[in-house]
Amino acid sequence: MKPYKSKSGRPSGVSGYVAGSNFIVVRFNHTFMNKFTYDSAGRLTVEKMKSLAEAQKGLTSFIAKLNPEFE
Repeated sequence: MKPYKSKSGRPSGVSGYVAGSNFIVVRFNHTFMNKFTYDSAGRLTVEKMKSLAEAQKGLTSFIAKLNPEFE
């Protein structure tokens, strides 16, 4: 699992991720993980999440917009 450290300087709810060809697994605050797939979240959403994860910026906010209960 790759570590995720937000470049914004603010604390992040995401601590790590693993990306595959059609999925991303996101670890939240070292406690639980969620797998987002093309089937469960949609191709565009997963690809956006992978891009944000690689950039180390905005992944937590993006996930919060998908699921407001996350924040």
